[in-house]
Amino acid sequence: MKLSIITVNWNVCDLLSKLLDSISYFTAGIDYEVIVVDNDSKDGSAEHLKSRYADRIESGKLKIIENKYNAGFAKANNQGLHAAKGEYVLFMNPDMELLENSFPMLVDFMDGHEHCGICTCKLLYKDKQLQPNVKGSPTLCSQILILLKSHHFLSDITCLKKYLMKDFNYEKQADVDQVMGAFVFTRKNLMDSISGWDEDYWLMWEDVELCAKVKNLGYDIIYSPATAVIHYESKSFEQVPSLKKQKRFNRGMLIYFKKHQPFIKYFILILFQPISFLLAAITQLLKIKQRPQSRI
Repeated sequence: MKLSIITVNWNVCDLLSKLLDSISYFTAGIDYEVIVVDNDSKDGSAEHLKSRYADRIESGKLKIIENKYNAGFAKANNQGLHAAKGEYVLFMNPDMELLENSFPMLVDFMDGHEHCGICTCKLLYKDKQLQPNVKGSPTLCSQILILLKSHHFLSDITCLKKYLMKDFNYEKQADVDQVMGAFVFTRKNLMDSISGWDEDYWLMWEDVELCAKVKNLGYDIIYSPATAVIHYESKSFEQVPSLKKQKRFNRGMLIYFKKHQPFIKYFILILFQPISFLLAAITQLLKIKQRPQSRI
């Protein structure tokens, strides 16, 4: 089998169906399977899939892994990875929709770029506007400013601009430091060699860790505008309150810096935790809708 498509679902049944229908409608000329890992959804996702896509399940084109608890993003992706039979593996969020026969294009790209460990494509919002999905490596400066919510109004500061890659040309292919975990096209043997996603991360920053590991092995991470996919963005995550999201973000940040940066930087970030929690609590209390970093 050439490709395994893995998506982790949590309470976005309708969007997941839209994704599966678009995959079935557009994908041709490639042997593939879809693996859905459901993280104990309460919206009837698993039951709906079994009923609506019974023929695909019977033929082996669709596999469903049902968790009885929310295992988080990294662990659930690894569950899908362990069940995957494809030479290539695509990890994609369930709140996506194909616009064309994208997967053979990406397989051809990876076949022709043996040095590429991870590639991603152009992502679009619902209104077809570009969604930024690449970043630079995280630095102490950029992360302090993010903890202080300064990136919402000071994104032209040099370290933030470099981290958010504000000047990146999304019309050209380029090597990048990291790609958004919403759409990660990679090699099964490479993922197996690094034991998959790092389960020290429950949700958030696991994609940063993955990209760091792949680059450290000498592989390239490449953005390609060869095809585009709609990403409705954060439809699972927006169900989580601001303070809880901040705690998850901060935890991932600290894990990453502890693994990859000098202790002094890790310690400095610890000192900023109370301020970031206070700002998140105020945001939640005032019911201020936060913009994701891709919208900055």
